This record gives sequence, C-alpha cells and structure tokens, in this order.
Amino acid sequence: MPSSVTGVLATAAALALSPVVARAGAPEEGPSRPSVLLARVSFKSRVDLDRLAETLDLSAAVDHEKKTVEAVLSPEEYDALVKEGRRVELLEEQTRLLNEPREGRVSLAGGIPGYSCYRTVDETYAAMAQLPTTYPNLASWNDIGDTWDKVTAGGKPGDDLRVLVLTNKARSGSKARFFLMGGIHAREYTTAELATRFAEQLVSRYGTDPDVTWLLDYSELHVVVQSNPDGRRVAETGVSKRKNTNTSEGSCSTATYGVDLNRNSSFDWGGAGASSSACNDTYRGRSAASEPETKTLENYILSLFPDQRGPASTDPAPADATGLMLSLHSYGGYVLYPWSATTAAAPNATQLRTLGRKFNYFNGYQACQVSSCLYSASGSTDAFAYGRLGVAAFTFEMGGAFFESCTTFENTIVPKNMPALYYAFKAARRPYQVAAGPDSINLALSASTVAQGTPVTLTARADDTRYGTNGGTEGSQAIAAARYSIDAPSWVSGTPTFALSAVDGSFNSTAESVQATVFTSGLAPGRHTLFVESQDASGNWGVPTAIFLNVR
Repeated sequence: MPSSVTGVLATAAALALSPVVARAGAPEEGPSRPSVLLARVSFKSRVDLDRLAETLDLSAAVDHEKKTVEAVLSPEEYDALVKEGRRVELLEEQTRLLNEPREGRVSLAGGIPGYSCYRTVDETYAAMAQLPTTYPNLASWNDIGDTWDKVTAGGKPGDDLRVLVLTNKARSGSKARFFLMGGIHAREYTTAELATRFAEQLVSRYGTDPDVTWLLDYSELHVVVQSNPDGRRVAETGVSKRKNTNTSEGSCSTATYGVDLNRNSSFDWGGAGASSSACNDTYRGRSAASEPETKTLENYILSLFPDQRGPASTDPAPADATGLMLSLHSYGGYVLYPWSATTAAAPNATQLRTLGRKFNYFNGYQACQVSSCLYSASGSTDAFAYGRLGVAAFTFEMGGAFFESCTTFENTIVPKNMPALYYAFKAARRPYQVAAGPDSINLALSASTVAQGTPVTLTARADDTRYGTNGGTEGSQAIAAARYSIDAPSWVSGTPTFALSAVDGSFNSTAESVQATVFTSGLAPGRHTLFVESQDASGNWGVPTAIFLNVR
C-alpha cells in the first residue's frame, strides 16, 4: 500500500494497515481496519476550516497555502469526507502508531509502554512530590482541586490537580510569576514531560547556575504538569484521547467521551471552533467552565495574577503588566497567542507578537495569532488568562505527532523548547516591555575569583537581533546602552547600576560587544552576582543575564 491514499479513490472500508501490530502472544491475523485514522483533509476557505474545527478532531498542522489540515478521523468520518468530495490523504505511519496496541507491554525502565521517555501520571506525580523533600527551601507541591472522576461517585478514583511552586522561600517580597501547564489534552505526550523536566532542571541548578539562581530568588514558577490526569491515564493505554473523562454527556466511545478542557474556559465559551456535540473531540461542555478541571485552573490563574485589563475587548493591558502564562500542546510547530475565537487583533497584539518572535528564535516555530494561522478555538485557557486579566498568554504546539517518538522528543523538542521556557521565565516580570529589548549574552569575567580590591573586567554581547523569522520579521534597533548591577537586579529599589561601554568606542550597531571594569574593594568576601541588561535606541531594556564573581 502506498504511504498515502487519496480519499476520492478509496473508502475507509478499504483501508487496511499491514498489519497494525499483533497483540502480544497472539498470531498475526492479517490486515485489519484501524479504529482511528490520521489524515490530511482539504478545506475550501477560512469559513470551511472553522466548520471542520467544530465537527472534527483537528490538529494544529494547518497548511493555508495548500488548504489542508491534519485530523484524527473515525472510519465513518473518513467516508463522509470522501462523499463530500474532499481530498482526504491517509497518513499511514501516523495512523499505525495511533492504533498500536499496548496490552501486555511493559516499560522495564518505567514510562509509558513503548514511549519510555514519558513518565506516567503516577510517575510524574511521584517525581514532583519528591522535589519538596529534596529541595525544601525551593519547592512546594500543592493540591488545588479535583478531576471529574474524583468528584463523581461510583466510578474510577480520579486524581487531584496539583501545582508545583518553585521559588527561594527565604527571600520575601513581590515576585514575578510564570504559570506553565502541560497535558490539558490527554494524548499529547510531550507536554507534561517537558514541563516536568524544566522544573527538575531549575531546582537541580539552583546555586550553581547564576540565571537559575536569580530567577528562583526573584520569581515564582507555578507548574501544573498534568492538567487532565484522568484523561491522560486513558491515553497512556494507547487510546487517542483528547478530552477529560466526563461520561455524563452522551453515549460515546472510550476515545470520544468527555469535554475538551481547552474549549471549556469561561472567557469566550460557546463561540467558533468548539462543538456542541458531546462525542466530538472539541466538545465545549454544557456550560462555561462546567468541568472541575477547568474551574480549578481558572481559579488558580485568578489567584496568581492581578486584573490588568479593562472589560472591553479592545482594552489593552498596560505596557508594564506583569505575569506570563504558557500552555504546552502538540503538535504542529507554532507559538500561538490570542485571540483564539476571532481574527480581530488583540489589543496587545504588537507586544504579544514581539514576545512570540523571541520564543521562536529558540524553537523555530511559526509565531502567530491562533485564529489567523490555525482556526477558531473558543474557550481556550490562554484566551482566558489574557482576556480576563491581561496576562501575556501563549501556547506552544510542539513536534509532529501526538504520540511523539522518544528520539524526536529527546533530540529535537527538548533542546528547542527548553531555552524558550527559560526566556519566558526571565520575561515574566514585564513581558510586554522586555521582549522589545536586546538580549545580554556571552557574559565573561577576566577572572571568576579575585582577591578583594582587585579590579575585574566584565564583558558581554548586547544583541537586538535575536528574533525568529518564522511568521514575520521583527525590527531591530541599534544598541544604546548597557548596565550592570551587583547582588540584585536593577528593578529592586535602591540598587545602583553601572554602565558598560561599547568595545569599539560607540553604540551604533544592532549587536555590540560591551565591557566594564568592576571594582571589588567594596565587596565583601564571598560570592556575588552581576546582572547585565542592554537597551536599544528606542529605550527598551531587555531581560537580564547573570554571572557569578567570587571575592576572597
């Protein structure tokens, strides 16, 4: 069978993967018809694409030039699309993976059977629960609510929704907050694992990595690694399940019962791109925030951030708004920002786009507004965070599969997206301002350890060109200034700053080497942190980068 089949030439009844995978211990019985198909479906217009989004389980893999979108289909949906006269191209290998049985398979090293790099719900929760024991001054693991199964009597035991909070508990005062969530769509394996690894990496590097150390000293990371743990448990068995496990909404299959938690949020619930049919994978639920998981997530977001945006859809958040929210998804390769339910630009569209281009400098994904580069998707969590509170809110659509291979995850998704998460954490204090400013990179000292009174040369690179180009280009400005502070970032009241000068004698390029002499006679013996920031000709200061200096 060829690697793809055009729907006008074949019906689902004729589809047979060769063979999907024999069950452990059972003889191969020959070709069998798969229960779900992944296919590339044609659409005619934006309106037609939005109609498909309300009736089919679409991925974020949309090609507007070729007018195709990838979708998970039942054989009956496949047949119906063919009868409509659409071009439906079966993606054979992806379909095989979606139908690969997991019964009898065990991951000896742990993890999801066949995908050992992804920890199960139980393994993820155990790893997160261990962090406060290992790092009691940095980590808290808190119960913030319950899932549908847990609040519903007579069924499965269900799960707690939990948040990991990371910060240096010994340092008080106002701190910037970054809210990161994974796993709201159960089958998207990459998301919870990336969020988990980011948290683990932060606590393990505290005290040895200067950037990690100042981030946890002056900021808070709030991570919900499993936003839909009940649904994820189903997906761990190999079922292509997207939604939660609400079984009260209709007579549906294991894969299709439940509510799409990313269409259930209260901000723009019931609009375009969400289904009113219970068995549809984008089913929005009976009412706004009807699901316990949605209520929990929304209440937690409301507890973290102040309301910084007016009531009208055209009211922007102020330039100095604080806080950043990021929802991890797969797949497609996008950095997405509001709005989701309309193609009208959000009032902070310029700032959101600029920050999106900072993110895609690292991961290479296309940065764009959800409803413009994909399709309408009302009731999403990121739209809630921005729409209700003015928080800079984003979605990363990572990779090229729901059940992404461990090879791709380890070699591509982690190295591409981990730096973007670090940048997001740095930007959380003033995301609408700092994204427009230059990065300060390549920090170095002429000596990392010196006797008290010995001057040290600090060098760095101020760079205003570090924006991705997938989805448009961002204008760069000439560097205008650079500064450093000692033992506290510049925004802490009473912190003096000192200028760095251009190595070539003048600030006139979009990237400049900068330097300064650091005098240590007034520094007490011990380790000190130097924070470097750079400014462009438009007056925008970028995020700081830090380096340790030891004085003896």
